[in-house]
Amino acid sequence: MSQPTRLTVLDDEIERLGELVPCRSYDPEVFFAESPADVEYAKALCKGCPLREACLEGAKDRREPWGVWGGELFVQGVVVPRKRPRGRPRKNPVAA
Repeated sequence: MSQPTRLTVLDDEIERLGELVPCRSYDPEVFFAESPADVEYAKALCKGCPLREACLEGAKDRREPWGVWGGELFVQGVVVPRKRPRGRPRKNPVAA
């Protein structure tokens, strides 16, 4: 019999923990959101997840192309600190 893959073990843990895993108890679309505010919300949901580290390592191993995995944002397979809004950046700063 072959060894279980890391993904199989992670899937088993997700199934066992059920609603304690945010990606099971919230709309999965939030983890693939377009707006920077929604991405930050998804990252915050992951902070208390008991499988956060395993999820992040699995996403790195699989080279996930995009989305929030293990509390980190992936864009084109690379972890980035934050999501930039769509469009061009402003030329002049906006007064607070």
